[in-house]
Amino acid sequence: MNKLTFPCLDVKLVPTEKVVANDYNPNKVATPEMKLLKLSIELDGVTMPVVTYYDKDRDLYEVVDGFHRYTVLKDYFKSDVIPVSVIDKPLDERMGSTIRHNRARGTHQIRSMSDIVIDLSKDGWSDEEICKKLGMELDEVIRLKQISGLKEAFANHEFSKSWEEFESKYYKEEK
Repeated sequence: MNKLTFPCLDVKLVPTEKVVANDYNPNKVATPEMKLLKLSIELDGVTMPVVTYYDKDRDLYEVVDGFHRYTVLKDYFKSDVIPVSVIDKPLDERMGSTIRHNRARGTHQIRSMSDIVIDLSKDGWSDEEICKKLGMELDEVIRLKQISGLKEAFANHEFSKSWEEFESKYYKEEK
């Protein structure tokens, strides 16, 4: 087990223009829920920081979780600052963090989830790692790979021998 950390205890106020969205978040929020989020922030204040990754090269904080809080603060409240906590992980691990945070709360767009599963597979993640780190079942990972239609999505997948048995029984090579 990894050592437990508490990035939530190191919240900082960052200028809004230094916070940017990531380009892989598959989570979408319907209009009624966005209105509820606005109301919640209006009545309760900002109760949770936006989880970010600090990109030193760009001097920007990229959203890992809390995109909709960030959007409401920036666009609706016109806030000059965003409260952020920072995690320091490589991109594939940040993608995993985003998915875990989102799945713990709601739903994802299927096509976007499929794209992420494909990207993680291309980055060398096994189906088992994807299952474990994203909180998914193997059949869900396989279905998401099928949606993409990419044959390389299954390049590292180990299939059962039943197909070979079927093939040898019914499709014997003609001589």
